[in-house]
Amino acid sequence: MTIIFGILLFSFLIFIHELGHFLAAKASGVRVNEFAMFMGPAIIKKQVGETLYSLRCIPIGGYCAMEGENEDTDDPHSFQKAAWWKRLVILVAGSFMNLLTGVVIFAILILPAKQIVEPAMVEFQDCCIFCHQDGLQVGDVVVELDGEKIYTNPNISTILTLNPKVEHDITVLRDGKKITFENLEMAHTHTDENGQEYLHYGFSYGQAKDVNFLGKLDYVRRITFDNVRSVRLSLQMLLSGQAGLSDMTGPVGIVQIMNDSAQQAESRNEAFQNMLYIGGFLAINLAIMNMLPIPALDGGRVVGLLLTVAIEKITRKKLDAKYEGYIHGIGMVLLLILMAVILFKDVFMIFKR
Repeated sequence: MTIIFGILLFSFLIFIHELGHFLAAKASGVRVNEFAMFMGPAIIKKQVGETLYSLRCIPIGGYCAMEGENEDTDDPHSFQKAAWWKRLVILVAGSFMNLLTGVVIFAILILPAKQIVEPAMVEFQDCCIFCHQDGLQVGDVVVELDGEKIYTNPNISTILTLNPKVEHDITVLRDGKKITFENLEMAHTHTDENGQEYLHYGFSYGQAKDVNFLGKLDYVRRITFDNVRSVRLSLQMLLSGQAGLSDMTGPVGIVQIMNDSAQQAESRNEAFQNMLYIGGFLAINLAIMNMLPIPALDGGRVVGLLLTVAIEKITRKKLDAKYEGYIHGIGMVLLLILMAVILFKDVFMIFKR
């Protein structure tokens, strides 16, 4: 069931993404030659006006094929003939739909809840030297740590893990006022029985809080921002060397994560909620990652569009769209190679378990 859910989820997110391009193209007067759900040979095809709608046999992906998307054409309703701002809207629309989908999923999960867990200080151990009248106190809600916003309770451990040190900058909310502590000594260095040093913080956090409808909407906003930020943190870790190819995962690995999450749940309802949360996380990640300025991705196409418009304004000459198509074609090949490597790694790790 987890595998089926994972396949349906990926297919749904890609369908929603392509639907965004499709709706924006139609609204902009751009001709859509085909709107397909899934890939491979067509099972069902139906021509409606200028567009062929098809359902294909391989339940992965989908596409929105617009006239003149990667080549020059004389069709006045082609993608290349549309105003530059309309093309920009069309390119961004797919990621916008994924972002909106993630927000809706998080709203479905949060709105029925009666309480949320605030990142508030709950208890301090005797070893804590920063718990006093002029330091942190029970009930302080952490709003910022080492320059990073704290949106949800797990953010505290995430930021502390990314910044393993004794002193931290922390901002808390106390009695409606923000209080900032700079270079606060929040941890002690201990040595275990094997002689390995580790940091011990000596405090617990996470306090359940009743919340009204507006508070729930705000929590949906915070979760969304948290997931957007997680993409940036992941990219930082990759660029800094804190993470590598072994830490990357693709559809197969994500389905395995879903399965593990479902197996650890205490009930079917909790298992479904866990998988649905991962779906929201994936929707947000797909939205942000797809807008990165990388050839073959929508973000790369946006950069190409803006550069083309700027060059044509300066030179007053029309650029041949095929050259941009070559760049995105090369980017697509490299992207597919990376995806194949990650797929092989995920499958190998499953059989290794």
